[in-house]
Amino acid sequence: MGQDAFMESLSSTVGVFQYKIYLLLLGTCSGLKVVVPSHTVHGIRGQALYLPVHYGFHTPASDIQIIWLFERHHTTPKYVLGSMNKSVVPDLEYQQKFTMRPPNASLLINPLQFTDEGNYIVKVNIQGSGTLSASQKVQVTVDDPVTKPVVQIQPSSGAVEYVGNVTLTCLVEGGTRLAYQWLKNGRPVHTSSTNSFSPQNNVLHIAPVTKEDIGNYSCLVKNSVSEMESDIIMPTIYYGPYGLRVNSDKGLKVGEVFTVDIGEAILFDCSADSYPPNTYSWIQRTGNTTYVIKHGPHLEVASEKVARKTTDYMCCAYNNVTGRQDETHFTVIITSVGHEDALEDFGIYEFIAFPEAPGVPGMPSRSVPTSAGLPGQDLHNTIYEVIQHIPAQEKDPPE
Repeated sequence: MGQDAFMESLSSTVGVFQYKIYLLLLGTCSGLKVVVPSHTVHGIRGQALYLPVHYGFHTPASDIQIIWLFERHHTTPKYVLGSMNKSVVPDLEYQQKFTMRPPNASLLINPLQFTDEGNYIVKVNIQGSGTLSASQKVQVTVDDPVTKPVVQIQPSSGAVEYVGNVTLTCLVEGGTRLAYQWLKNGRPVHTSSTNSFSPQNNVLHIAPVTKEDIGNYSCLVKNSVSEMESDIIMPTIYYGPYGLRVNSDKGLKVGEVFTVDIGEAILFDCSADSYPPNTYSWIQRTGNTTYVIKHGPHLEVASEKVARKTTDYMCCAYNNVTGRQDETHFTVIITSVGHEDALEDFGIYEFIAFPEAPGVPGMPSRSVPTSAGLPGQDLHNTIYEVIQHIPAQEKDPPE
């Protein structure tokens, strides 16, 4: 009834509002211009929302009338507040919610609720030598802000590369109309041959996992009024060994051959990329016999205690979670530098490795015994053949 009483008191220049007033042309009309900064405004439930409106005209005015209408989806506009010059005429149903201070046409909604979501139509009428009218429409959305998301990972114990799968789930307690985005090392995760998402994008499934999937994952959740990012989480992925290699702190290394002066102690280090860390075994081959001489990533060889000038070794790396292993072979040559016959140990050598043909004995060498494979091991026979030998040079006679 408050709305009917107000309508009857309007001047004849205003006329009777029709239900389809929201279809009025927006913008300027006969010199009157109504402007809103944005036609869509996002508000937070429980807080105040201000809808700024600016209008201007270039004609003398005796009366200024401002009217606000509210339109929900698929409903007719409903009068909520109006003014004539500086007098406010509210609808009694909404007088505690809507506020306006004419001649300022801006509207304050406080507090904002989900039921306040919809279109707000402001109409300005100017009475002078004639009547000028203009209107604008503002869409208002209402949301709850996003609370901090939490990421859960399954299986929590981790997954083996190329065998296991990992699922990350983003959980949020508060917020409306949520949009999810997954980040890896701060960058968006996209769909791929191994990455897939749930329809709402709140679940990331990696199947199967690989070493390249290791990284810092987080879930970014946002809506129109806020956004929050979860703490980072790193899935446990078991992989390797990869890139097995042997290095030493002394000696000359050419390919897989280490040359060491007699009397030196040389420390070998065996390493490979793996998680969890590998277990290492060192194997020595003497003639046709191979045996494990040490466990662990390091091996020290004292050259003066080596009975042979040339000895073959192998380092084996084993990952007890992935069940994978790798091995690398190398040879240590002890040179008698510092002795009278030292020149006999120098020359240009070519080391040729090839599998031993069945039934054919290995080619013997003057300084290196024939290598033989160990049954059950992927061990290559190595034959050292002197391609060119530099003979000892005579010493210059004393002057």
